[in-house]
Amino acid sequence: MVQGECNCGAVSFTVDAGISDVFVCHCSICRRSTGSGGIAVAVVANKALAWIKGQDQISYWSKPGHEWHTYFCQVCGTAVPGENDAESMYLPVGTLTSGCENLRVAHHLYVHSKASWEEIGDSGKQHIENYKP
Repeated sequence: MVQGECNCGAVSFTVDAGISDVFVCHCSICRRSTGSGGIAVAVVANKALAWIKGQDQISYWSKPGHEWHTYFCQVCGTAVPGENDAESMYLPVGTLTSGCENLRVAHHLYVHSKASWEEIGDSGKQHIENYKP
């Protein structure tokens, strides 16, 4: 079982699914949203995620003109799991507190858009745009 929470503990969740692959998105939207080189996430089926507490503390923002959303704790601002598509959720792997010891970066997305100062130094496969298994 995988567990996670935000910085302040207002939002917490469990995931009843094995997670092994991490996807790092380097697009300009994710960079601006996180203030870093991008966001590292795992993707799980909707039914695998269960909220322990704080679902009412989650807010989201949608970039106008795009099908992009970011979900965050409205108390501390931590990125939290959100809708990836109709069947799946993305989990910001930085919020995982247990059950994540064997995670590895498998894919880098939108590498053509990565910050000029960022160097990708792991063995994750690099994709010019998105990757769909």
